[in-house]
Amino acid sequence: MPFIYTASFTETTLVKKALESFYGIGKDVSIRILARHYIHPLAKVGALPSQKLLDLTAELTGMKIENDKRRELRDNIQRLRDMGTYRGRRHVMGLPVRGQNTRSQINTARRLNMVQRKG
Repeated sequence: MPFIYTASFTETTLVKKALESFYGIGKDVSIRILARHYIHPLAKVGALPSQKLLDLTAELTGMKIENDKRRELRDNIQRLRDMGTYRGRRHVMGLPVRGQNTRSQINTARRLNMVQRKG
């Protein structure tokens, strides 16, 4: 099974989907990475030469993904809480931060803010 960064993928997995499986890499970033390394968007992990896999791994090690990205998000929320801003207080109460309606959907509103409650 081929490895990219720290994860192993099946031979039939699309490289684009494999890159998007890492926290902090979305569709646009994965497309940019594929274009930078001249890899077709529909290429499969098993079809890539080992040098391309090493190049992808090297690129991902230089990026802020996975735990670094999660830590950055947690630190940003903690900074808002420490300053006592409106957004920080909304995070503490588990309410929506970006102005969503809470009149009839308070449970949905609490689910929107689950990022903070996990850590």
